[in-house]
Amino acid sequence: MKLCLLAIAALSAASGAAAQGYAGPDYAPIGAAPMAAGSDWSGFYAGLQYGEGSGDLTLDGPLGEADFDAYGLHVGYQRDMGRIVLGGDLDYNSVEFEGADDNGDLLRLRARLGFDAGRVMPYVTLGVAGVHGDIAGDRLADTGLTYGIGADILVTDRFSVGLEYTRNTFKDILDDLSGISGLDLDTDLVQVRASYRF
Repeated sequence: MKLCLLAIAALSAASGAAAQGYAGPDYAPIGAAPMAAGSDWSGFYAGLQYGEGSGDLTLDGPLGEADFDAYGLHVGYQRDMGRIVLGGDLDYNSVEFEGADDNGDLLRLRARLGFDAGRVMPYVTLGVAGVHGDIAGDRLADTGLTYGIGADILVTDRFSVGLEYTRNTFKDILDDLSGISGLDLDTDLVQVRASYRF
């Protein structure tokens, strides 16, 4: 939960700076081409992400909470239409629960709606998520809903870094496997993302 609050605070600060027209020093790494004054977020991108989260199991009430690490890769495409940026994002995460042998996979396909504020692009996401994994020896597989907020910052015209918070919700995750109904899984995930833009 602390990670979620920190992510929201950081994203609010980044969005506020962009709204006030903050441009910052025009640094560029050695060997990198400097960016043009106007930013264009259009195009394909791919990259890596890493973060931490927590998951809650409920069955007619709370069953427990577990922290986990999630890391993986993402690809996507977006189109800059002036101030509005529309796109789609596909990402895969390997999930490892802390202090346990349980692990899983999280695959998400999401739409993104962003605001072009120059070097900074705050955005919201909405889509579907698929989870596969083991919980206490039971194999689970389910498709659910994912949504969240984030912000990307252009470092150069080809490279960006970002911070993202997402909520992923799954219903009846063991229903088809063990006859247990009503077992829900909700996860909060905060990740740092690095992307190369083609």
